Amino acid sequence: MADFELRHLRTMAAIADEGTFGQAAARLGYTQSSVSQQIAALEKAVGGPVFDRPGGPRPVRITRLGEVVLAHGRELLAKAETLTDAVDRFRAGHGRIDIGTFQSVSNLILPSVIRRLLDEHPGCDIRLADVTPEDPRIGEFDLLFHDGPVDGDVERVTLLDEPYLLVTGAGAVPAGPVRVKQLDGVPMVAWPPTHHQRWLERTLARAGAQPRFVFRTTGHETILSMVRAGIGWAVLPWLALHGQDAWSDDQLALHPLKPSPTRELSLHWPAGRTESPLAVRAREIAIEVAGDLAKRM
Repeated sequence: MADFELRHLRTMAAIADEGTFGQAAARLGYTQSSVSQQIAALEKAVGGPVFDRPGGPRPVRITRLGEVVLAHGRELLAKAETLTDAVDRFRAGHGRIDIGTFQSVSNLILPSVIRRLLDEHPGCDIRLADVTPEDPRIGEFDLLFHDGPVDGDVERVTLLDEPYLLVTGAGAVPAGPVRVKQLDGVPMVAWPPTHHQRWLERTLARAGAQPRFVFRTTGHETILSMVRAGIGWAVLPWLALHGQDAWSDDQLALHPLKPSPTRELSLHWPAGRTESPLAVRAREIAIEVAGDLAKRM
């Protein structure tokens, strides 16, 4: 069967609803001759008449072939309207976005991004997934937060450089910066040897410190509890401490380290892939939120 256009089906449906070519033309804003031409093109495509034309003012009658064409044609028109609506919503920012993330970003940066996206685009579909730090891949993510290289063809923007700080009990050492070398042999509470923890320990070792890890546990809150209890100190990232409101805790003291272990938090997205307006907007918001946090550091 030859190709036909959706406008031909739309015209046929209007004729079936209105009863005459003239009334259908008035409804659609066409001339009657244009309506006749479209139906002729449709009949040529399907190989037979879709209307019997009695002539004069009498209504046309749909043929058996026309009934088949019209039944399936209405389904196609409905799907076309759904597609048009979906494209319009996509262009307006109401589509779907897939974001890869990890703990520090999920706790402090991502909630602000999501809140603003939902305020601006209430109908958007946001999908989140934790990314394995040891093997980050862009895959089908529209955006990927990470603090190291990402496999694949990606573009990236640096969000902020996050320092790690020394956390001690209040009054354990004089206020102010502490040299990393002073941590050599010091009892320390830390995470298990995750990707991030291994990087931190290598960084401390290069600066001349090999702390004595007396307890390893997951969760920044648990680590801070152990520091309060007095079994050791800890070195934790700024975002984690900010999330725990550690500066207002009178049982703890926070000290900059010299040299300062610092990790670069970046936002990645696929290179060469057409971006949705929603992904572009999410990136803009993430840069703004990270910029505000960077000023507070």
